[in-house]
Amino acid sequence: MQLLTKAIQDRFQKVGSQEHVDDPIIIAKFFNPCGSGTWYATEYNPEDKIFFGYVTGFAFDEWGTFSLVDMESVKLPFGLGIERDIYFEEKRFSEVIK
Repeated sequence: MQLLTKAIQDRFQKVGSQEHVDDPIIIAKFFNPCGSGTWYATEYNPEDKIFFGYVTGFAFDEWGTFSLVDMESVKLPFGLGIERDIYFEEKRFSEVIK
C-alpha cells in the first residue's frame, strides 16, 4: 500500500503548519494491522519525509514526529506493513480523540 499519495501530500502542503492551532486537522491516519499503534498525521515535511501528529497504542499517547521511511520499512506477519486508513476523512483532533 502506498502510504502517502500525491493528493495527500498536496493536502498537507495546502494546510501547512498547524503549530499554533488549538484543534488541528488530522489529514491522514496510519495503523498497524497486526497490533497496536495508530498515527494521526497533522503535518508533513517532504524534504525529510517526517510527519508530525498524535501517536496512540504504545506505552503512552503523545504528540511527536514519525518517519515515512520508518513506517514503510516495517515488516509484519503475513507480508503486511503499516497501512493508511483509506476510509479516514479529515477531522479535527477533538473529533477523533475524545
